[in-house]
Amino acid sequence: MTMTSETTSSMGMGANATPPCGFSFENVHRNNMIESTASKSSKSALPSATKTGTTIVGLVYKDGIVLGADTRATGGSEVAEKNCEKIHYIAPNIYCCGAGTAADTEKTTELISSQLELLRMDTHSPSRVVTACTLLKRMLFRYQGHISAALVLGGCDINGPHLFQIYPHGSTGKLPYTTMGSGSLAAMSVFEEAWREKLDEPQAIKLVERAILAGVFNDLGSGSNVDTCVIRMDGTVSYNRNSVTPNETAPLRNGITHSTKLTMGPGTTAILNSKFVPTLEDVVVTDAMETS
Repeated sequence: MTMTSETTSSMGMGANATPPCGFSFENVHRNNMIESTASKSSKSALPSATKTGTTIVGLVYKDGIVLGADTRATGGSEVAEKNCEKIHYIAPNIYCCGAGTAADTEKTTELISSQLELLRMDTHSPSRVVTACTLLKRMLFRYQGHISAALVLGGCDINGPHLFQIYPHGSTGKLPYTTMGSGSLAAMSVFEEAWREKLDEPQAIKLVERAILAGVFNDLGSGSNVDTCVIRMDGTVSYNRNSVTPNETAPLRNGITHSTKLTMGPGTTAILNSKFVPTLEDVVVTDAMETS
């Protein structure tokens, strides 16, 4: 921190004195004033953190990657879609979960998927996960966070399984398991309690489903069903739509017994009179041609 001679003089030090080292608290009073002003005037409110309204997760197991997401899309406090897709195709061996603005996540993944397709046609080799991560982070950093896309990128290539988390500003991290979205804290608590190295596939899938369900039942922005995507080192992919449907209403509705008094059978309402009026059928007249 550089201090001017006027500042040092006002603090009782000479013009050539060495500035004090350590933390600087010179903006504490200014910040308190801004906060008090913002609380009185709604027009100058301080910016708040963006709420993504989603729970997306991913983990690495011994033979590949398992991704998971809920299926609720919200518009403010309203549920806009109960069964949307949040796991997007990037390449045959790479998939990506998206949280944030639905249009941003959809078009961002489409754009990077198109670029990777052209790269595969040019190089005649499968896409690598780090390549997709680099393209995504460069694009998001270019727009300085104005593209609201928080991503969990997972896939398998010649170097093994890889899992990345990508923030809207372009920062990334490579992790053995990760969560993002408004339900990420509830999902992370499940991962931190139960994740182990070298999980087998059924255990990994069950753990991902548990993590998503934790977000579904503990976060108002997440809900409906659970989608999972398993990417294996042998090149196969299993995308399971609605693998868990905890909020299915049909069994609940079928379990309700309605009163027979509300069921009106035929003949309940008396017929006072009836009248039948026949209608003339359409008559088609054709002229016969005379032949000599």
